[in-house]
Parts: sequence; structure tokens; C-alpha cells
Amino acid sequence: MAFETKATIANFGGKLLKLQHQSTSTGTPMDVNLFLPPAALSGTKVPVLIYLSGLTCTPQNCTEKGFFQAHASRKGIALVWPDTSPRGANIPGETDSWDFGAGAGFYVNATQEPWSKHYRMETYISEELPSALFSAFASQLDKDRVSITGHSMGGHGALTLYLKNPGKYKSVSAFAPIANPTQCPWGEKAFSGYLGADNKEEWKKHDATELVKGWKGDLKALVDVGTGDNFYKAGQLLPENFEKAAKEAGVTGLELRYQPDYDHSYFFMSTFSGDHVEHAAKYLFS
Repeated sequence: MAFETKATIANFGGKLLKLQHQSTSTGTPMDVNLFLPPAALSGTKVPVLIYLSGLTCTPQNCTEKGFFQAHASRKGIALVWPDTSPRGANIPGETDSWDFGAGAGFYVNATQEPWSKHYRMETYISEELPSALFSAFASQLDKDRVSITGHSMGGHGALTLYLKNPGKYKSVSAFAPIANPTQCPWGEKAFSGYLGADNKEEWKKHDATELVKGWKGDLKALVDVGTGDNFYKAGQLLPENFEKAAKEAGVTGLELRYQPDYDHSYFFMSTFSGDHVEHAAKYLFS
């Protein structure tokens, strides 16, 4: 699928491309930002780190406030920031709340009407978008070296897509992820609407705490959570449940760090984005 370049911006020696394409998964135009580091501009195929954003966000939020490019530029890693949902599907009620509908696709394929036609973010993120990018930027992006990260709802997306697709990604990391969505208000609301209120077994297929129980081998995961995060305090994130499930399943390779006083914002993410790029680089270049 061809991309339209809306803007090209010089950034940390590389180029930030603001792109748009027509998605077959969502049936809507989709915005995505792509950072090409200097190495990619000089003829080298570079690995890719996909960043999934949180509730209400567009590709612009983390691009402008996460400071991933500074670290990725030095490492020679391309960055991809997709959107968090379809836009302009014109579904009644789509924009009524900030934690469901537009800006809150939860990286699942909805099975319930009226969401099932357009809200197919799992397929979009894991299949359509990478295929389109690797085709359009074949000489710059290495399709065999991809890692994934994300924040909050995007942390949920990164963990679940990684766990559901062994071998697709070299590593995973997350900032303040919704790590046990079947047990928190955000997840219960989203899964009831997208997957059906009574379909609890289907919910488990999109819950990192449930999925990690079946993981085999090294998890290659870094997770950061701020102790000053009000959503953590309110029980929306539940990283302790994810850690407990991994330990009980004998899964190794999870580094869960509680960062004193940090909140849920980009001040938190920008502080530790370098660590997450380093984590990805460890596996992308191994």
C-alpha cells in the first residue's frame, strides 16, 4: 500500500517522515510516523523498533515528546509510531469517551458490531503496516530485525503482540503497561465493547498476564513503571500480576523496574527511552 508523505523533517541527523496510507484492515486512512536514522540514509538496511502509543494518543505525541530519536539515531535503528485506532470511521459513539473508540483501539481485532468492520488494530499493527513499510522502504528497513515497545495501552499492545507471535519480534519493552486488562476497569470496558461482555475466554487471548503463562524460553522483556503513577496506584496497570504469572510459569528474562516517584507522563518516558532503545539494540544487533 502506497504511502503519502505529509512532511519530511530533519531530526538528529536522520529524517522524520510523517506518512499516511489507506488501510485495508481498518478501511480508513491511517497516519504513521517513521524515523530513518543517518545509517538508513546512507544505504544501510537498519533494524526497526515499533512504538505503540497509549490512550488518546496519535503518532505525534511520542514523536515530539518521547526523545527516542536521539538514542535511535546513534544506534542506527529506525522508529515507527502508528496511530492508536482508526480515525473517521463515523461510528456512532466513537468519540464519546477518551478510553474507548477513537484513540483507544486497544490493539485488538473487534468482533462486536459496530466496531468489527473498522477496529482491526491487531491485524493492522502485526501484519498490514509492517508489510507496507517493508515494501515501500525495502532498501532502508530490515524486515528480519524488528522489536516492539509501547506505553500504557500501547504497552499492553506491545506485550500481547509479542507474546502472541513468537519469533516475529526480537525483544519487547513497555512503559507503564496495562499488564492485566481482564482485571482492570480500562480493559473491562474495552474488551466488553470490542470482544463482547460475556466472552471472557476471548479476553484472555489479549491479556499479557494470561499469555505469559504459555511462553517458552527467555522473555527478553524490559518493563518500567513509576511509583508515582496514579493509574498504577488505581489498579489500572497491575504489573505485579504479570510478574507473578511469569515467575509461576518459570519464565525468565523479565526485568521489571519500579522507578521512584515517576508518573504516567512523557516526563517518565523521555527519562527512560534511552534504556528501552538500548534494550532493543541488544537483541536487534545480536
